[in-house]
Parts: sequence; structure tokens; C-alpha cells
Amino acid sequence: MSNGLARASVRFRPASFAGTFIALLFGAAVITACGTLLQTGLTASVAPVRYAQTPVVVAADPNVSVTRKVADGTETVKQAVPERARVDAALAGRIAALPGVASARPDTAFPIPAGATGGLPGLTGRGFASLGIAGPGERPAEGRAPGTGEVVLDTDTARAAHLAPGATVTLAAPGGTGTYRVSGLAAAPGGGPQAWFADAVADRLSGHPGTVDAIAVQPRDGVDRRTLADQVRQAVGGGATVFTGDARGAVEQPALTGSRTMLTALGGSFGGIATMTAVFAVMSTVALATGQRAREFALLRAIGATPRQIRRTIATEAVLVAPVAGALGILPGLALARWWFGEMASRGAVPGGVALSVGPLPMLASVATCTLAALAAGFLAARGPARLRPGQALGAAAVEPVRPGKVRTVFGLVLTAGGVALAAVAAGLDGMNAANTALGVVMCFLMAVALLGPWVARAAAGVLGAPLRAAAGAPGSLAADNTRANARRLASAITPIVMVTAFCGTLLFLQSTVRHVTGEQVRTGITADHVVGPAGPGLPAATAGQAAGVPGVEAAVGVLRTGAVYRAGDVLATATALGVNGDPAKLPRVLDLGVRSGSLADLGRSADTVALDAALADTLGVKVGDRAPLWLGDGTPARPTVVATYERGLGFGQVLLPRAAVAAHVTAGYDSQVLVADAPGADRAAVAAGLAATAGPAGAGGVTVTDRAGYAAQVDRAQEINAWANTVMAGVLGGFAAVTAANTLAMTVLDRRREVALLRLAGTTRRQVRGMMRWEALLVAATGLAVGGVIAWITLVPVTRGITGAAPHVPAGTALPLAAGAVLLCLGATGLPARALLRARPVAAGGGRQ
Repeated sequence: MSNGLARASVRFRPASFAGTFIALLFGAAVITACGTLLQTGLTASVAPVRYAQTPVVVAADPNVSVTRKVADGTETVKQAVPERARVDAALAGRIAALPGVASARPDTAFPIPAGATGGLPGLTGRGFASLGIAGPGERPAEGRAPGTGEVVLDTDTARAAHLAPGATVTLAAPGGTGTYRVSGLAAAPGGGPQAWFADAVADRLSGHPGTVDAIAVQPRDGVDRRTLADQVRQAVGGGATVFTGDARGAVEQPALTGSRTMLTALGGSFGGIATMTAVFAVMSTVALATGQRAREFALLRAIGATPRQIRRTIATEAVLVAPVAGALGILPGLALARWWFGEMASRGAVPGGVALSVGPLPMLASVATCTLAALAAGFLAARGPARLRPGQALGAAAVEPVRPGKVRTVFGLVLTAGGVALAAVAAGLDGMNAANTALGVVMCFLMAVALLGPWVARAAAGVLGAPLRAAAGAPGSLAADNTRANARRLASAITPIVMVTAFCGTLLFLQSTVRHVTGEQVRTGITADHVVGPAGPGLPAATAGQAAGVPGVEAAVGVLRTGAVYRAGDVLATATALGVNGDPAKLPRVLDLGVRSGSLADLGRSADTVALDAALADTLGVKVGDRAPLWLGDGTPARPTVVATYERGLGFGQVLLPRAAVAAHVTAGYDSQVLVADAPGADRAAVAAGLAATAGPAGAGGVTVTDRAGYAAQVDRAQEINAWANTVMAGVLGGFAAVTAANTLAMTVLDRRREVALLRLAGTTRRQVRGMMRWEALLVAATGLAVGGVIAWITLVPVTRGITGAAPHVPAGTALPLAAGAVLLCLGATGLPARALLRARPVAAGGGRQ
């Protein structure tokens, strides 16, 4: 019987399931998109190109790892390093001595900016011993191997620049600038412009002497790849990682590790939020649709249907509708994932060669999740009608309950208290740990609103009822009375608006706060008169000294931007870092960091010193004189002594180190900027012209000279990806929640056929009914915005104070469009169905099917 009833309901009353179908479809789309990104992060790889002919590659682990204790043992936590990790060059000799190894050649690469002589483009510098690693096509073509003071250029680049063996070129590398004689040419098809130096010279010019990017290992005849890999793995122990197969591509593109982490976090963390939101929305919609059929279930109970048959009917309907809706949501979900992935790739967040991984698991998970959510919601909504005695069912279904059930109220109050408690706990945490509590705070409050929705609607009607009656006359009075009498129905409409406001407000205003505080710190802290920036990959270390020699310059300090890894509780995180090039005592002349304790002048006392942002120092639990546990950009552990703490780390960098301490631990040891302060009375324009002409030696690729505003613009560009990611997440969640809200509002309006017919028969005009609906929509929007705004504010306060030290910044340019969108959404989702109801004649409407 129940299966037949379910099939008949879906077949003959498809409109009753339209809202449920839409919610399930969009829920499946969001889950599929996030699951596809998660799968891509877990499986992302790039095919090796340079190491395609090398079966085994030895390189450093691109992650920092720590082991922590958990309830059932230990767990390893990893964090991708912000710079390229390298291995000891001496390891190549140990590997070459293995019985199964024919050769073990060290390989390293460093950028050389476009040269000032010879018209050379930007080159990749390498040691001559690495020639041939890319395959037999990479080989000497003319001349001889380079010696000290010599270089071999690739054939195509040399011919384009009209250079031949015997010519001289001036080249600037991370390890220094010099003039070199071209000793020979080499064929390097498809490798781009390259320059090979004597191995000892390349080791110095790379900027990280004694270490190499990787070691390419070739087997002896008769030794298979697996045997070779096992021998090498035993030889290197824990000092390096052995890569084979497609994993070799990650050595060529070290950014792949960070991209994997980002995609996994996006698909996992955000996917978890999106899945919870989808389940929340689906269950709310299914519960509303089931509740609207209370009379139908009551009639079934009255004619003898058992509670089990009612529940089976609901379950069968879910099984009939949910899989179909979920399957149809897969294609939009894949389209969203492709767009999202493509945008990340275009912004450089994903390296070239990585493809979106589309598999069946995210699709199956989305369909299963939506089906289970629909089943659970249907069972919960049908529990009341199924438990009623047949003689009481029709009477109970005809009248909305005066107040929510005791269990629902108790759970709602418990969740409210839980949200308040989590927010209070977050207020005492640092930025990262506070941010980790944000999801818990939001979800507690959202579930509380869903459970206590009728009370919220009644409270809103009580607060706004009197102004409505006074300002809107009869339509306003009808809207206020309807809201109070049908609080449960309005609560179903208010909850999605709360969800839109809470999620979008939290994500958007967190980003706006970070940008605002960063901008304020930069505008306040940058005191330099000029900012010298690179026209190429960076500025050689000598640039700061050359800038200091320009007439009219009082101080010139170079900064090398990098990163550091630190441990915050049970997680690893990255912090922005600056390597200070020059006299740190003059740093306050170009940067006002808001020193809280200690002195920045002590930063130059030795290479084993550090200055920390005060918030980071608090997170690490260190003060001036203590040693700060850090990992440098390439994952090298360090414990420098803290000599100062400061306040403006968000705008400039959370860690300050001497350049000598970090230069060998970055991907390319070039300064990012040189900050210059003019001497008193100096002509600013003349100093700028002198910097443009002098700073940046031959071969450095040229420089650009800007002012403080130029530095601020560079900081803004560095935050662009984070801002875009938060905006997209807000758009996905907000868009889904907005669809859910519109869907719910339309369902609640279309369920009021009897009510509208009765009002029309009582003499209420169409204009008054439309006015009543509009005022109800505005009441829903106002209540949802107010409650959602309070939830967002409670969530944001501890997070923004922990991250930025400031209260949330809510720009009107973001808040007003968000509020206007919610209002227009409510008006549109209410007005269009209301017009459809009013087209019917009053008598016909009153006798319509329910």
C-alpha cells in the first residue's frame, strides 16, 4: 500500500515535490563540486618532463611534519613549505657508490634575469654536470665545457642574441653578478633559455651552496626500477625522499604540493561546510514539504493507515525523488568544479599540467547524502502525524500547534548556549584557533534558529507588529496577525535568510576586515620615501648597497619576502617573513612596525636572531630573549633568539630575520623591494631619478621606483587570491542558501491557497492580499537579516580580534548589497507565487486541492 501511495503522490501531484526536488538538485551540485575538488587535491599529479628519462629522483620532502599524540596512538601533521626544499649535494656521491647505480647527477636551477649585455632573455642557470638529464636531445653542440668565469648557452638563445663562443656576457644570479666568457653552446630542445656553469660556480651562483634541488639516478644495465629505488631508499634513509613514476613531476614543480594542500583544504574543509549546509537546507525543505501534507497523512490515519505505512510512504517518496534529483545535480556540480578549478589555475594557484580529477565517488556521495538527508527529514516530519490516533488526526492537522514541542525547544536552547559558549572560548584563543571555532559557532546558532524558529517568528511579529499596523494599515495588520498565528510556517522562510546572512557575512566581512587592517598598517607603517622594485624576478642582494650610495639617500634597506612554518597547538601553519638586507638599526627609518618590546637594531647582532609579530609571539608563547621554534621557508628547523616584538605584522610580515639567515633557504635569493629614505632636504625627484639609473646592476633586469602607494598596491595584489577564494566560497554558499530561501518562500506561499481564498471571499481585495504578502516578505527579510547579522557578528568578533587585533570591519559597499539582495529575494519569491494564487476566482481557489 505505502509504495503505491508514494508512486501515486509523485505521479499525480508533482507540484508538491517541486520544492523538494530543487533543494535536492542544488544540494547534490554543491556536494559534487566540492567532492571533485577534494579528489583532485588527493590525486593531483603532473607528468615528468625533465625527469622523464630518469627512473629515480631523490629530493627533499616538500612538507614539514610533526607527530602528535591522539587517543589511539599518534598522528602525523604535515604542512607544505612555502619555498623549495633541497637536499645535501654530498648525497649524490653516496648514491653513486651503490652497486645498482650507474650515475647520480645533482641537478639545480636558479633564475637569471634578462641581461643588460648581449640582449639575452631571462635564463635558467644550471651546473654543467646536469646537462643531459632531460634526455639525449640535451647535449653539447659546439665549443667546450665551461671553466671558472665561463658559461655555456643553449644554441637557440645564443643564436637569437647573435652570440658565439668567445663572446662575453654579464649575468646576475642570486649568488652574485659577473661577466662570463661563452665557452660553448648546447642543444636543449624544449628546455627554454638556459645557461650552464662549472659545477663549483653554479653552486655559488645558486645562492644555496652545498645543496641541490634534486639528484637524478640512473640504473646499471640489468637493474630494474624497483630494485634501484629500494637501494636508493635504504641509502638516503630519512635524509631525503625517493620519487618514482608520476611523483617525479612534483619535483619539477614544487608548487604542486602547496596546490594539493589548498585543493584538499578547499574540497575538504569548505566541502564539509557546504555539505552540512546542503543537508541542513534539504532537511528543512523536505520537512516543510512533508509538514504541508499533514492533512493528507491525517486522512490516511483516519481511514486506517498504520504509522509504519505512513513512514514507509515517506521513505518511498524520498527514494523516488532524491536519487533522480541528485543525479541531475551532478552535471551542474561538475560544471561548477571545472569553472572553480579553471579560475584557480588562471590565478597561478594551481600549476600547469594539473587536470581536474572527475570520478564516480563524489557523484555517489552527493546522491547518497541527499537521499539520506531526505529520508531523515521525511521520517522526522512524519513522526507527529504517524503517532496520532486515527480519530484525532484530522483535528490535529487542521490547526497549527500553538508552540513548538518541548524536546525541540530544549535542544534549541542547548544549541544556543553551545554557540555562546564556543564564541566565549574563541575570544580567548589566538587567530588560527579562533578561526577553527567559527564553523562550530555558526552551525550551533543556525541549528538553534531552525529549532526555535517559531519563537523567533513570534518575537519578530511582536516587535514589528505595532509598526506594521501603524505604517501599512490593513495589509500590515494582516501580515502581523498571520505571522503570529502561523509562526511555524514563517520560521521555515526565515531560517534560509539567516543562513545566507550568517555564512556570507562571516566570509565576506572576515576578508574585508583583514584587508582593511592590512591597508591601515601599510599606510601607517611605511615611512620610506621610495620603494625600489624589480622589473624581473627580483633584485640582487647588492641593490640595497647601491641604492644607499645614491646622493640624497639616508637609508636603504632591502627586504626578501619568504615564509616560515610554525606550530600552533596541534596544527602547523605558515607565516609571512622578511629577510632584512642592510643595517637593521635603520629599519625604523623606512618602516614603523609599532615595536612593542625589544629593539629591531639587535636583529643584526647575529644571523641567529628574529623579530616577531606580537600575535605570533603570543601563539608561540615566547618573549624577548626566548628562542622561537620555527621552520624556515625550505623546511629547515631553526630556533632563533627573539630580539623584538611588533604590532604591524599583518601588513608587512609576521617574522623578521636577517637576510643572511634566509637567503640560502628560499627558491630564488632575490630581494623583493628596497625601501629608501631621503636625507633631510634632499630633492625627492632627483633621488628617484638616481635610484632608477643606479640601483640594479647590469644584468639585474632593471628596476622600478615607486612611492608608498606603490608598496601598498603590491601588498593588495598579494592578498588577491585569498580575497577571491573567500568571495567564491561566500558566493557558492550564499547562492545555494538563496536558492533554498526562494524555494522555501515559494512553497510557503503556494501552500496558502485556502487562506487566500478565504480572504478573497471575506472581501479582501487583490491589492490588499498582495500588500499583506509584501509586508510578510519584508518581515521575513528583516528578521533573517537581523538574526543572521547577530550570528555573523558573534562569530567574527573573536576571529578578527585574534587575527587582526581589531573589531570586524563592515563596509557599506558590501553590507548594503547583501541586505538589498535578501530583501529583493524575499519580495520576488513571495510576489510571483502570490500573483499566481490571485489569478484564480475566490470560490475556485477555496475548493482547490490541498
